[in-house]
Amino acid sequence: MTERKTLILASSSPRRQELIRLLGYPVEVVPSDADESVEDGWTPAKIVEELSLRKALVVLERLPEGAGGIVVGSDTIVVSGGRVLGKPRDEEDAADMLRSLQGRPHEVYSGLALVNAATGGRSVAHRMTRVWMKPMDERRIRNYIATGEPSDKAGAYAIQGYGASLVERMDGDYFTVVGLPVSLAADLLERDFGWRVL
Repeated sequence: MTERKTLILASSSPRRQELIRLLGYPVEVVPSDADESVEDGWTPAKIVEELSLRKALVVLERLPEGAGGIVVGSDTIVVSGGRVLGKPRDEEDAADMLRSLQGRPHEVYSGLALVNAATGGRSVAHRMTRVWMKPMDERRIRNYIATGEPSDKAGAYAIQGYGASLVERMDGDYFTVVGLPVSLAADLLERDFGWRVL
């Protein structure tokens, strides 16, 4: 029996769906509703790795018996001054986050978990990128929030959207900031599962 070379993305994120297709394999999307609570004291790396794996395992349990392919879970957080910033609760929370990020560097962590649906074999890792945001006045912050873009984004901004105009520079991988480190995914697929990308 030949191996089913399909990637099963445990996410409803349109940007992750777009990025995973860059790996060149057929993609199925099975959104995960995994619990995203974390324990106090977890490092940013542990948070994104644990949540990525949790998402992948929830989707794995939903697959029919004998399903093949590799389930891919991913999670992204923003860390500023040691504080983890998830998705904003409302517009005021988004404004507070953007005020705390403007004019200074922060880190974006994206975790990745790959689980072989047939064997249960898994590979979990993360990448971190440092991002410097421009100084912003209150008007710019409010105008950005009015676009609606910050509402479901970690750290209240999307670098691949209007938020690109707020970023001064970065040190690291752009796709880590978008939410799925494509280069890392390619490395893990080849190293741990023998699936070449290019």
